[in-house]
This record gives sequence, C-alpha cells and structure tokens, in this order.
Amino acid sequence: MFKLDTKEEIMVQPISHANPYYHSTTLQRRNYACTSCILPTYGRNYCIFDKEEVDYFVKQREQALPYLTNILANSNNEPQVTEVLHIMDKMLDNGVKGIDKLYPYFARFNSTKSPNIQSYLSGIYRKTQIPEGFGPLVKMLVQNSLNPFKNSFFDPNEEIGGAILSYVSDKFRK
Repeated sequence: MFKLDTKEEIMVQPISHANPYYHSTTLQRRNYACTSCILPTYGRNYCIFDKEEVDYFVKQREQALPYLTNILANSNNEPQVTEVLHIMDKMLDNGVKGIDKLYPYFARFNSTKSPNIQSYLSGIYRKTQIPEGFGPLVKMLVQNSLNPFKNSFFDPNEEIGGAILSYVSDKFRK
C-alpha cells in the first residue's frame, strides 16, 4: 500500500493470473483443431460448438483460411468438417474475404449424405452465391427428396431450398 499526503491509501493490484487486468503472453494457449463439434441428437436438432474456438478462428480472419481449407481438403470426420463449415459461415457474417474462392474445397462435399454438412454448405453457397454451387444444391434437394433421411433430427432441405431460392431471386433482381 502506498500512503498519500492526504492520509488516503492506495492498494496496488499484484500481477497474477487471477487479476482480470493482467494479460500475459506467458499464459498457455489452447491448441485448436476444430474437434469440439457435438452433432445433433434426439431432443436437440442443432450442433454445439466451442464458442471460444469459433471466435479464435473468426478473429484470425483471412489468416485462418489456409489452416481451415487444409482440414476441408483432408478430413473425413463429419463433426470436424461441420465445425469448419460453421466457422467459415461465421467468417462470412463478419466480412472475411476469399471464402468465395474456396469452391474446390467445398465441392468435395457436394455429394455428401450428411444433413449437417449439407446444411452448412448450403448456407455458405447462399451467402457467397458461387455460380458453381447452384447445381449441387439442386442435386442435394432431389437426392434428399428421393431418399429422405431416416435418422435425421432436422430437415436440411429447408436450408437447401432457401439457398436455391436465394440464387433464383438474385437472378431476377438483375
């Protein structure tokens, strides 16, 4: 404690990890690998993601794209791919540039049977309006209509149909 001339005492906060005003670069950083996704289950028709992990990548903006596209290029893990697509969807909401150039990485999943991947992929195609994305959206909708999901906890056709309508309505506006 410091004493002032007016007999007031000032207490100085010690530097510690418990002090919320202390930011140290020596604190251990978490290693994110896009593995926090919990897929929908009976009674919960949505995915759960680690918000800190999603925010970490979204704040990286364009710098995170090479890491995320590497996952899309190499992973066959549905929760991991779903999480990467969710992160890219959030990046689009935050104005990250360059996601529209990643169609070759998204195209790998155009024939997927996963309702989770279909939903996020449709959202990305809707937001980017990638011309090559329209055909795969129609194919997904027809495929899902002919062979409906038996164990899906939600209907991905809602997102797919919305993306198709977005493509069509934008063509009539021009």
